[in-house]
Order: sequence, then C-alpha cells, then structure tokens
Amino acid sequence: MTEHAPPHASPHAERDDAPLWQPDATAIERTHLQRFLHDLQRRGVVPADVRDSHALWRWSVAHPEAFWGAMWDLADFACDRLPDGRAYEAVVRGIHRMAPPDPVLGPQWFPGARLNAAEQLLRRRDDHRAIVSWTEQGAERVVSYAELAREVARCAAGLQAAGVGVGDRVAGWLPNVPEAVIAMLATASIGAIWSSCSPDFGTAGVLDRFGQIAPTVLIVADEYRYAGKRIDVMPRLREVVAALPSVRAVWVVERGAAPATLDGLPGGRRWHEVLAEASADTPSFTRLPFDHPLYILYSSGTTGLPKCIVHGAGGTLLQHVKEHVLHTDIGTDDVLFYFTTCGWMMWNWLVSALAIGATIVLYDGAPLPEADPALLWRMAEREGITVFGTSAKYLAALEKSGARPRELVALPRLRAILSTGSPLAEHSYDFVYRDIAPAVQLASISGGTDIVSCFALGDPTGPVYRGELQMRGLGMAVDVWDDDGRPVRGQAGELVCTAPFPSMPVGFWDDPDGAKYHAAYFAHFPGVWRHGDWAEVTAHDGLVIHGRSDATLNPGGVRIGTAELYRQVETMPEILESLVTEHAPVGAGATEARVVLFVRLAPGAVLDESLRERIRGRIRAATSPHHVPRVIAAVSDIPRTRSGKISELAVREVIHGRAVKNVEALVNPESLAEFVAALGAAL
Repeated sequence: MTEHAPPHASPHAERDDAPLWQPDATAIERTHLQRFLHDLQRRGVVPADVRDSHALWRWSVAHPEAFWGAMWDLADFACDRLPDGRAYEAVVRGIHRMAPPDPVLGPQWFPGARLNAAEQLLRRRDDHRAIVSWTEQGAERVVSYAELAREVARCAAGLQAAGVGVGDRVAGWLPNVPEAVIAMLATASIGAIWSSCSPDFGTAGVLDRFGQIAPTVLIVADEYRYAGKRIDVMPRLREVVAALPSVRAVWVVERGAAPATLDGLPGGRRWHEVLAEASADTPSFTRLPFDHPLYILYSSGTTGLPKCIVHGAGGTLLQHVKEHVLHTDIGTDDVLFYFTTCGWMMWNWLVSALAIGATIVLYDGAPLPEADPALLWRMAEREGITVFGTSAKYLAALEKSGARPRELVALPRLRAILSTGSPLAEHSYDFVYRDIAPAVQLASISGGTDIVSCFALGDPTGPVYRGELQMRGLGMAVDVWDDDGRPVRGQAGELVCTAPFPSMPVGFWDDPDGAKYHAAYFAHFPGVWRHGDWAEVTAHDGLVIHGRSDATLNPGGVRIGTAELYRQVETMPEILESLVTEHAPVGAGATEARVVLFVRLAPGAVLDESLRERIRGRIRAATSPHHVPRVIAAVSDIPRTRSGKISELAVREVIHGRAVKNVEALVNPESLAEFVAALGAAL
C-alpha cells in the first residue's frame, strides 16, 4: 500500500444537488478501493458487473464470507498456522446469528486464528515517522517506527516485571501523547487488555470506568495543559489510587518542570526510569485467538454507569484496515491526524493506521487555542498532513470564529477531511469547500464506541453531496427501518445492521450471561442491531444522520431528528450553539409536549422577540411547522460529553425535575443548573 498523487476534483458545485467534490477517472483508478475491486474481479470472486462502490457494498453484504475473507488477505495478518497450513478454520461460523457471540451458536469470526494486534501495528521497523506529537506550544516529538518498537519492548518488559499477564488490565489516564500509544502497544503485545481515559476526567469519572475493570497497572501523566492552563493531576491521582485496590503499580509520565512526588503510590515508578531499566530492545508478541480482548471502551454514561465494552483484537484491526485503506485510501506515505483524546474511540481508530505503515499525528490541547485558532491547520501545513480528522462541532466553531484557513496556510498534500461526533451540517460542507480546501474529499463518518468503527463513511471513488455521508461501510448490512421493522427510503427511521460483522463487541465487562449486551442492541428489533441513530437513506444511496433516536422529538406524533433544527439555527450569526429537546408540562391544564430550543448567543447578541421570530421563521421555511419550537431560551453554555457531543438527554432530565444519573460523564455539568431557570423565564 503505497502513496499516490492527490486526486483531481471538480470545483465547488453551483447547484444544490450537484456534487461538491468528485474524483476524476484517473484518480479513481489509483485508489486502493478500485484496485481491491479489480483484484477480486480478476480472481473471479466479484462479478464483472459490479462497477462502483455502492454495487461493491451490495455484493459485500450479500457474500460476507467472501468479502471478509478478502479483507483478511488485504490486512495480511502475521499469525500462527494450523497443522494443515491454513491461517484459520473458517471465515465465520454462525453467520445467521446476529445476537451476542456464542462459542457454539456464533457468530464466531476466524476460529482457529491466532494473532497479536501489537505485532500487526509494529511490522514496520525503519526510520520512517510513526508518530508526530504536537501540543498547543507546537511540535514536541517525532518517534520513528524503529524507536517505537524499542520503547514498546522496554515498556512490555516493565509490565511483565510488574506481574501483568494475559487478560490483565492496564489503564492509561493520559493526554494524547506518544507514551499512551507505546503503553497500549506494550499491553497488547503481552496479551493484556488496554483501557484509557483522558486526564480531564474527574476522580468520580475515572473510578466509574476503571473501578469496574480492576486494572493491575495505572499509567498516568502528572499534568496536562489545555487552553494555555496547566492542570495538576497528582491530587486526583492519589484519590483514584486509594479507591482502586487492584492497582499494584503506578507509573507516572512526567510532563511538568518539577519531578513528581511518588510517595504513597503503590509500586510508584517514573515512566522514563521503567524504560531505561529494561534490557529488551526487540518486542515479542503473544499470539492469541482472533477475538481475544484488546480494548475496553466506555459508553458516555449519561444515563447511569458507563457500559464497559470489550473489543477483540482481530475484529477491531480488520475493520480499521478496511476503513483506512478502502474508505479513506490511506497508504504507507500518508500522514493521518484526528483531533481526539485517549477517551474517545477515534484515538483507537487513529492508532490502527500504524498497521498500514502510515504516520499518525497526535495533538494534546484545545482545538481552538485563543492565541492561535488556526493552530491545527498550521500543524497540518508543517507536517504534510494528508488526511485531517475532526468533529462537526469543531468545524462549526471554526466557521463561527471567522477563521479562513485557506488564507493562512498552504495545504498541497491535504486530500481528505473527515468529520464525526455529531451530524455535519450543510453549512459546514460549504465552509470547508469555501474557506479551507476547495479540492478535498469531505467525508462525514458515523459509527460509535459500541463497534469501535463506522457504519457509514467515506468513498474516495464517489461524489460528495452536501449534508450526506457518502456510503455505508463495506461488509456492514446497514439499513433504515420504521418502527414496525420495515425498510424505508426518503424518510427517517432507525439505523440498524441486519447481519454480523467482525467488530461487534465480544461482550460487556462483568456481563456473564450477555443480558446487558442484548438489552443494549437487540431488544428493540429481535436479532437485529439497533444502533440508536435516527437516519435516512438518500437518493444517492448515502446516509443523512438526523440525531440520536432516543433524543428525537415527537410534537403532534411526528418524529423529528434534532439535527434538522441545528442545521438551520446554527447558520445564524447570532447563535454559537444550540440544544433542542421536549418539555412535557404536568398538572392541571397540561398540554402535549412542546419543543424547546436553548441557544448560546454570540457576544453582543440579544435574544429578543425579533430574533425569536427570525429563528422560528427560518426553521418553518426550511423544515415544517411541526419543527418550530414553542419556547426559545438563552443559556450561557451547552452540556457536552467528553467526546464533544451535546447531551440532549441530560437537559431533558433536568428540566423535568429528574436527576441526571451520571454528571461525571459531562465535561461541564455545572451548565445544567441554568436550564430550569431559563425555561421558567421563557414560559
């Protein structure tokens, strides 16, 4: 998988239904996706009449064993061999069983295969850049593939000396720095399980997560910096360690100017001393079954304790290789960046690009630092980033800030911008093509922590349409159903997946009978994965995500996705951000639930009746009378989870007088107090 020239693209379209971007025929032929298709056709695996990505998707879901077998070949796993020389006994057993995996009934992917995730990510051992690390202060460190392998070997030796073995948990409470990647790879290399969260989690948030999985070793940074501020982690660390009796060793990554104080920490060590004392320079790898746990990730936890979602090594890597190579067209000389923390699944997704031999860029800090709101784009220019990943909220905030990266930096190598975390509004598509890069592929992608990957994402061979995700993921039997379980087109419904796929969780932690797992995904439509997104299949066979289905509005019996309102409201210059929910009056004279819109205003803006009427008029003209909020109120902040998603459910609970079960899941829980008063004042 080698580098290719950036594709030529058509200029920004003039008509609403015309593509905003489309690769030319030469660029399409150079993509990994097109080469993959041609190779399968030459081998007689795929019929000759499969001519584009959507036809390939239809073939892939109709023939899952052939498709995922071809993906195994593309991933080129280093693995043990069975006595007869095969790498595995079968591609899948129990393909028709969509419910949680069962060792007898299935689905079981690649039984008999034995591999190691870290071995796959460390196959390159030269001086090519593996990791580039930046902070708000600029470039910090470059780690080559050869250096990465050495440090992983030393870290793994330290973990084994601390008594860590197969199946033990190692927890990282770290900023997005190279040490986090090194520790994860070292953990995986010995067959232990990695779990991480970012240092902005408070004590309760950390314990809600790590307290459920009983880690043996805790790796933590003594401080981190955000928005120009230094935040000391050590006082919280002592509280956390005191409540985690399973922890036998604490390793501290020192990022502050002064040495950290380790007194009272069980097995307290400094990271650099652990690595310096280890004699190993070449990593070794414990090969384990395909579905051996690699990661424990966490749901947002806004409705209770976070779910501990266990992901297997083989399924995670196979899915990520598919998404990186075929859907994002990443090769060995690409430079991939995603703005993320170690507590969001996009960190795991980013790190998997090491399996391809690409360079990954880590950034630790605020996305829009006050001193230089365009810092991430200056970083992209300097490091030659080819694929720039971020969130829809970042792009919206960047647009509101007035920044025009196109006027500030040159990005000749940039060929794709990825966005996820929430639906990408149509005006953000226009902003990217107008003010960032007019010739890039803009791919809005959508999936989740639940699958540590995507249900819908980019297509480097197909057009980009305003407001649409380009295609459903290859091998993913994704559909949109109404409440009666019937496929729908041209209208919104529940996003479902009707057939198994390798990156389904291998289970939830501490869920021996699978009851929590089943309730999370299979209770609504028996035997079918219901993801919880409110979505629509478009005329172009792409997808539009209208928001979370558990946050949809239902005025007058008409279900409305919250993103439909955000797309209209947040184009207005007076509004920085908004949140919409329903409020059901109670008591005498109570009426049906009303739509309530909360807005965070731009500096100097005033929410008077004139602005309210303009908001209502814009929503009515672009959507329908059902969408128009009965109440519009101003607030100073919007509650967000630590992955940047706004929490409509938390606001719905608080305005109905119900306690929010887990405020530690929010980065700014103090914002909730304002909503009840704001609603009362507006009624």
